Parts: sequence; C-alpha cells; structure tokens
Amino acid sequence: MTAARPPRVNTLTGVESEDGRVRRPTIRDVAAVAGVSRGTVSRVINGGHWVSPDARTAVEEAIRTTGYRANPHARSLVTGRSNSVAFLLTEPQHLLFEDPTFSLLLRGATHAASQRQMPMVLLVAGTAEERRSVAQYLEAGHVDGVLLISSHRGNPMMGELLRHDIPTVACGVPLGYEGKVGYVSADDRSGGRTMTQHLLDTGRRRVATITGPMDTPGGVLRLEGYREALGDAYDPELVAHGDYSRESGRLAMAELLERRPDLDAVFVHSDLMAAGALVTLQTAGRRVPDDVAVGGFDDSGVAAQLHPPLTTMHQPYERISAEMVRLLLEVVDGQEPAAIILPTPLVVRDSA
Repeated sequence: MTAARPPRVNTLTGVESEDGRVRRPTIRDVAAVAGVSRGTVSRVINGGHWVSPDARTAVEEAIRTTGYRANPHARSLVTGRSNSVAFLLTEPQHLLFEDPTFSLLLRGATHAASQRQMPMVLLVAGTAEERRSVAQYLEAGHVDGVLLISSHRGNPMMGELLRHDIPTVACGVPLGYEGKVGYVSADDRSGGRTMTQHLLDTGRRRVATITGPMDTPGGVLRLEGYREALGDAYDPELVAHGDYSRESGRLAMAELLERRPDLDAVFVHSDLMAAGALVTLQTAGRRVPDDVAVGGFDDSGVAAQLHPPLTTMHQPYERISAEMVRLLLEVVDGQEPAAIILPTPLVVRDSA
C-alpha cells in the first residue's frame, strides 16, 4: 500500500491540489503534513488527552504551516459548546451610551475575549420583556457563559442564570450571591475610605457623601468606607443618595446644601454624579475647591474633562474586564467560581 503524498502547501494562499488550484486545508492535510492519524489531529484540536508531546508539536506545526482553521460549527457539535460568551447589561439600554463605565467594560471584555478567539455577544436586559427574551436565548445554549454587568440586589436575572446553570461571573460583588457566583470587583470599601480620608487630610471637617443606589455593591461598600474613615464624626445628615446619573448628582448636591449649608467637602460615588454636583455648586456660588472640595469614584474619562478636573478613585477597567473573562472561561471548563478584588488608587486633581 502506498502512503499518501503530503499536500503541497503555499503558506500565503493555502493548500494546492494536484491541478494547481488552491483549496481550504482539512484535517486530512494536517495529518499528512504532521505524519500522524486524523484522530490524533482531532484530539489536539479539541484539547483532548492521550497525545504524546512529539505528536502534539508536529500537529501544531502542521496547523501553522497549512493555515488550517477549525470549522466552528462542526466543533460546537462535537464539544457541545457555542464558543462564544455574553456581555449582559441589566440596566436600561440608554445607560450603555450615557455611562462611560459600561462602554469601558465592554471594550475591555471584548478585547480580552478576542485574545482567546472567543466572540462576544452584547445583551441588554433592563426591562421585564428584555429579561424574558434574554433568558430564552441563554437557555437555548447560544453562549457558553455570561459576564453579568451591574447586578442589583434581588436582580431576577441572577436567579434565571443560576436556575439554568449558566456559567456566570459578575462585575462587582453580587450581593446575596457571594458564595454562588464568581466576581471581579474594585475595592469599593477601601476606595471609599481612602477618598474620605484624603478629604479630611486637606483640612475639611464636614465631609458629605452622595451614594450610589443602596441595592448595588458600590453604593453599599463605598458608604461603609466613608463611615469607617469618619468614625464617631459620621453624621447621617451629610448623606444623600443618587443613582449614578449626572442628574441625580445635581439633585443630591442641592439636597445636601439645603440641609447642611456648612459642608466643606463631598465624596461622590461616581464621576458622572460628581459632574452633576459641580453644576449645583457653581450655581450656588460655591467655589471648588476653595469653599467645597469634591472627590469622585471611577476615573472613567469624565473626571479629567470636568472644570475643575476631578480628584477621584481609579477603577482598573481593563484589568477588571480581562479577569472577568479569565474567570468565566475557568467556570465554563468546570472550575469552581472565584473572586478577585482589585485596588483603586487615588488620583489627585484640582477639585480636592
């Protein structure tokens, strides 16, 4: 029996057939170039075991030489996976464009997934109708896992994900699900404590705060850090609540000025809310930082553009996104969910 002749390979255009035409390389071509069986090539491609180091090296070199690429549809039939993941935002659609933190996370996650040749699917579930549609899509197995963005306590989407055993990693501490779902979070409590202490260190004595929603980890943990820094000097009259929007920051700042006109600093739980707070302070004739020092949280790009430029806590969005993708793929591969908390450095600018 005569052994099959290895195919002629043009590294620029592909595999050449006997009549000189170029065609897409196949597993058979890879096997012929590597000098192994098609079954060995298949095991290498699908990450299987029982392949010797020499055979694996030969197959990988043959894949590089021939330019072979696996058929994703055929591979998904074999592995039972879609080879894609979802970026799931459980907030109203307009916030994807209005709040810069979400677009930064999306960009970072998409890049991190692409490095692993994993397409990213964007899903938004801010209404009951959207949640039903998304739940059906996820239950059908169209993605291998979910990056859950902006999860409020009691978020019904979290229950759907757990009920259908969909691998999930949350952005921020998933309140109420800490032991069930992996997550990556900036150190909100430490960041809140650091910013408040910085305002105190500049000589301020009546430091107010504008929190995020109290059903979110940022709202709860940054407030805890604020209280820890103040200790016995904590005064509930110096606390107002927002929803991370610019308008809520404007309104909360007005509420604080009416309630405590003697305040001389404010720690705002997001840069976007801080932008609204600055408008109120300027309208009221309060100079920043001379009369009132202002600190934010995020460093998402908004802070440096404000007038004056905003002192804030830096969230490492690119690293948060990359770690979320890494942890999610580990869960997809059967590992236990893990949690990572990343430091938030203080960035000092003119506002404080």
